[in-house]
Amino acid sequence: MSSTPGSRNQVEHLVERAMFGSRWLLAPFYLGLSLSLVLLLVKFLQAFWDFGRHILNTGTQDVVLGILGLLDLTLLGNLILIVIFAGYENFVSKIEIAENAVDRPDWMGHVDFSGLKIKLIGSLVAISVIELLKDFMAASGEVHAGLKWRIAIHITFVISGVLFAIMDYIADKAHPPVQH
Repeated sequence: MSSTPGSRNQVEHLVERAMFGSRWLLAPFYLGLSLSLVLLLVKFLQAFWDFGRHILNTGTQDVVLGILGLLDLTLLGNLILIVIFAGYENFVSKIEIAENAVDRPDWMGHVDFSGLKIKLIGSLVAISVIELLKDFMAASGEVHAGLKWRIAIHITFVISGVLFAIMDYIADKAHPPVQH
């Protein structure tokens, strides 16, 4: 039983159409991440409330630690938003509703997969350094095993970020973008 070139093209067309359409399977992931921002906001407000209630009886070091905790949650929210926008636009569809919006972020629609990796690792390094700073401030002069592990993880994030940047630089030099 042999297939004709026309039927092969139809099958190929259906397979390609299914594969192209499968990108929409990612949309619920991005919607879930959008909803996770609501959960993160609840934790931020809870942390802010707990921090604010005790502000008058709190020492300077604890104020700094409290603010670093709020900053940590904010950076995580920013990271989630970057992943939602850049990931959705790179892998699913353009966000047309934001096309002419006055408050559309400048980077939106311009972050490719390479840029997304760099932004992700940069955010992870920032979050990691805040956690390290909180640990150093809370430590009483001794460096315990947990702190050593956090330092090692932070250094790993930094090295990974540098390696990602170098790889992207080399790839861009080897294959310059096509000008239209």
